[in-house]
Amino acid sequence: MTLDRLKQHFPWVTLVVLILIVGAMDPNFLRPQNLVELAGDIAPLFIMALGMTLAIYIGGIDLSAQSVANMTTVLATITLPLFGVFSALVVIAVGFLFGAVSGLVTTRLKVPSFIATLAVGGIALSVGQFASGQRALYMDAGQRDRAFGWMLGSTAGIPHELVLSLVLLAFAWFIQNRMKAGRILKAVGAGELAAVASGLRVDRYKILAFALSGMFAAIAGLLFSVKLSGGSPTLAEGFLLPAIVAVLVGGTPLTGGVGGVLNTLIGAMIVAVVRASMLYLDIPATSQQIFFGIVLIVAIALTIDRSKMRIVK
Repeated sequence: MTLDRLKQHFPWVTLVVLILIVGAMDPNFLRPQNLVELAGDIAPLFIMALGMTLAIYIGGIDLSAQSVANMTTVLATITLPLFGVFSALVVIAVGFLFGAVSGLVTTRLKVPSFIATLAVGGIALSVGQFASGQRALYMDAGQRDRAFGWMLGSTAGIPHELVLSLVLLAFAWFIQNRMKAGRILKAVGAGELAAVASGLRVDRYKILAFALSGMFAAIAGLLFSVKLSGGSPTLAEGFLLPAIVAVLVGGTPLTGGVGGVLNTLIGAMIVAVVRASMLYLDIPATSQQIFFGIVLIVAIALTIDRSKMRIVK
């Protein structure tokens, strides 16, 4: 079996090994209910990573996801008294719009996606700061429970936020594997010049990928807001790096064209288990960021397709 074929199995093998290692540290970790709760806790990060997968799948990157999620927590808190449950549609539409702007800047102005999304993320941060008055906002508990209380409950021991994550995973998987858009996104990631030469409307689908990434980031922000009963321009701070790590260690390389949303499910669980192990070892949050930074470098080095990047600048 070649190294390339072995690489396909690295993510799930890594996940199993990590679970066994943490289970050896604390046998209670292996209890099914504990693993389910662990998956539920990682739901907002996983949803953010799902959207980012679509941007990375085409060979781009979305660095605005965290800022869009932060902005969404503020907008959700502000719009809840006005629109109730329909505030979800408002913030999701705003996230979609911000993602589409990133796509337009990338395709129409030919600005690299990491610059375009970084700039759009800065705009989202400013919107969140302005709308919140640079302070934390709090939701009315009654209004929150009437509109979004179902997100916080559980059925047969399964957290509803986990169910929501799986529904969104199914939606993203359907786009990737059962729609024309998914086939074109794969073609763009595999070789954009060839996709253009074959007559595909590449720019339109690149914009769609970034728009969907913004939409998923907004849904993650909404879930953050509901879970923590409020909003802040920094509420989702520290989630961008683990979300990128979840995509890359899951097997979707920065050069795009392979991997996908199912891979990100495995990657997100790897991140969840690693974070849990750090809690058991009493490793502080600052050191966790250092660890994820190192993992990110290693993941890129191992997964990147150098045939598409003969020169690195």
